[in-house]
Amino acid sequence: MESLCRAYQQAPALAAKGEVVVSTDELTGVQALERKHPGLPLRAGKVERREFEYVRHGTRSFIRSRDVASGQVIAPYGGPTRTEADFLAHVQAVVATDPQATRWHLVMDNPNTHQSASLVEWVAQESGIDGDLGEKGKSGVLATRQTRAAFLAEPSHRIVFHSTPKHTSWMNQIEIWLGILVRKLLQRGSFGSVDDLQRQVDAFIEHYNRTMARPFQWTYQGKALRA
Repeated sequence: MESLCRAYQQAPALAAKGEVVVSTDELTGVQALERKHPGLPLRAGKVERREFEYVRHGTRSFIRSRDVASGQVIAPYGGPTRTEADFLAHVQAVVATDPQATRWHLVMDNPNTHQSASLVEWVAQESGIDGDLGEKGKSGVLATRQTRAAFLAEPSHRIVFHSTPKHTSWMNQIEIWLGILVRKLLQRGSFGSVDDLQRQVDAFIEHYNRTMARPFQWTYQGKALRA
């Protein structure tokens, strides 16, 4: 927890040196719900009254990454799945946004897709590591989730993964941004299809980056919350 807080605190200084601190997470099973009827007109002193019946049009999974120093959401992914290949493609797209960056620090939680063999192989390639990585489930770096996680956390690599401890998803700053997305768009939106959902989310990100993006004021210091 202290190391994550240090990464957040040092993000502006790291950015000045060409290193980028990014917060990453998924929002899965987002439903494209279309309201059957329009909401009632607004009245003075009354909250908006919304039709409660809706039609389901399927779901989308989103992978989001946010530059901690600038507040910008970068290389957003949206699609029908959230697989190992989807996550790898997203991380590759994030890194591709700044080819001149000397190092990337990615804060995220610990599902299997964040510690995959394909991710390890790509990080090794990006970091100029040519040695034998072993075989998944049998030997070397690729043998287990633990060995892969240790490799991905190695600070000398060009791409370094900083994992949140168990039960501390709130330590990941992108969770704050996902809450903004839910409150300002998803919670009260009406979406005629999954493509419409995707378009509205993409439009919100473009608007957010243009008018609202700024660093979060992170005050937690990594100290124990209870004795």
